[in-house]
Amino acid sequence: MITPKNLVHHEFIGLNVKVINKSNKSLKSYGTVIDETKNTIKIEVEENGNFVEKIFPKVSSIFQFQIPTGEIIEIEGNILSIRPEDRIKKRFKKI
Repeated sequence: MITPKNLVHHEFIGLNVKVINKSNKSLKSYGTVIDETKNTIKIEVEENGNFVEKIFPKVSSIFQFQIPTGEIIEIEGNILSIRPEDRIKKRFKKI
């Protein structure tokens, strides 16, 4: 089960996410994660009744993931800038 404490150790594909670009705060998008690489997250966004794929860099973004319980968890993209399969196995320091 995905919780706020273990979110970074789970697969993001299928989760709803709001992406905020740190260098340009007006660049915001909301959609569903459909793919992830070491440096990017690809989300599917609805625009004018059509679904469009958008790719966001992890480093200059803030991600607000909605977990299945409905909670919103905000994560700095810098923390996520490793390969997904390595992130799932990695141990993070407790804050």
